[in-house]
Amino acid sequence: MLNKGGNRDTTRMLMDRSVSGRVGVITPELDVPAASLPDAVYLRDSLPLPEVSEPEVVQYFTSLSQLNFSIDTHFYPLGSCTMKYNPKINDEVAFLPGFAGIHPQQPAEQSQGALELLYRLQEFLTEVTGMSATSLATLAGAHGELAGVLMMRAYHLARGDSGRTKMGIPDSAHGTNPASAAMAGFDVVTIPSDADGNTDLAALREIAGDDLAGVMITLPSTLGLFDSHILEVCQVVHECGGLVYGDGANMNALLGRAKLGELGFDVCHLNLHKTFSTPHGGGGPGAGPVCCGEILTPYLAAPVVERTDAGEYTLSEPAESIGKISGFHGNFGVLVRAYTYIRTLGAAGLLSISGNAVLNANYIMHELKDIYALPYDRTCMHEVVFSADLQRERGVSGLEVAKRLLDYGFHAPTMYFPLIVHEALMIEPTESETKETLDAFIDALRAIDAEATSEPELVQHAPHTTPVSRLDEATAARRPVLRWEPVEAAAD
Repeated sequence: MLNKGGNRDTTRMLMDRSVSGRVGVITPELDVPAASLPDAVYLRDSLPLPEVSEPEVVQYFTSLSQLNFSIDTHFYPLGSCTMKYNPKINDEVAFLPGFAGIHPQQPAEQSQGALELLYRLQEFLTEVTGMSATSLATLAGAHGELAGVLMMRAYHLARGDSGRTKMGIPDSAHGTNPASAAMAGFDVVTIPSDADGNTDLAALREIAGDDLAGVMITLPSTLGLFDSHILEVCQVVHECGGLVYGDGANMNALLGRAKLGELGFDVCHLNLHKTFSTPHGGGGPGAGPVCCGEILTPYLAAPVVERTDAGEYTLSEPAESIGKISGFHGNFGVLVRAYTYIRTLGAAGLLSISGNAVLNANYIMHELKDIYALPYDRTCMHEVVFSADLQRERGVSGLEVAKRLLDYGFHAPTMYFPLIVHEALMIEPTESETKETLDAFIDALRAIDAEATSEPELVQHAPHTTPVSRLDEATAARRPVLRWEPVEAAAD
């Protein structure tokens, strides 16, 4: 494997570099009694391990790290639940011994500092969403969704309203919403979007009956749009006895400007690993706290942190709680980072997040909508969704546009989502990128569009400059190679 500079010596596999007798580490003598080996049936006669020097090991892993596409080195315009800015002070605070070394089973009297942080974070998030209470127990956005709809289910059952079996979900919602509703036992009913990208009110009214438990609304939607019908949506659902769930994964578009509780939502979750700074990827880490209005507060997932009249902090379980939904108190490290982020920025800083996120997305939209199709030509929020249909007409797909971006030094945007936009390219610059970065990204997309006309084959076979070029993704998923095998030397 070659890196961009072509230095094969530092990147080839350690086994390829192995030289018999070379030593990379000298282990000290045992200072404890030697343990007996397992039964021979479990032992191998030989175990081929690389014999390399210590500098070779360092060079190898350092060179691999330099091949990574990192948020600390590149622009990540992934849409919807994108990775974003993570100030290093967040990590420094999370690594403080009192936080990093705490054990979740320590008694409350030994954990007052940690519990106070959780309590304050609950209060911050309750205020940000305009709700009445918050639980920090859920470990990811989809986990928060599941907890929220389980709370809705518990509310209806407690009222003897067992006939509410349907959950309405717009076709512009996050893809995990239908899965969460189904896992909670609801029948999912899709609500189409209208020509402007809003929830189709006529379609909503058709399902608004005695069997509707509620709707799950992503606001702003995955189209990057604020639903201008949202007040009517909440009214229609409430009038038929249902509840409104808010997917708050895109809250960085609304901070300090709109509160879901004041718009009519009964419960929502927040992606702390997005709006409140901790980048996520590869399945974690994440945190998806659930915030709710007064009628659902008794059903919050346990535990929640309470402050006693004596000023002490304790863990409690709400009266009609849906129970524990994670092992302990939530993903504590991510919660510490989110708390640090909020305290660092303050109210004025949080307000600037939404302003800059929306400004950046609209700047990209206006600079590119002359050459990339814009299915919904209206002011967007934190992200903009283009279609690569115009490039497709010249033989270049949205996937190929995204792959070619890697050659220009940019991570690809989210592709082919939301599903209601053909050849979708979902771009979210977030609030943290500079105009210079956005201009370079815009120039790259303009250059790729020109290449789609002048050199379509160049785009169709991209990327060309990355350590690994175009993969057969279907074969890689179905028949992955999970172990190293030596390359046979070519015959003379």
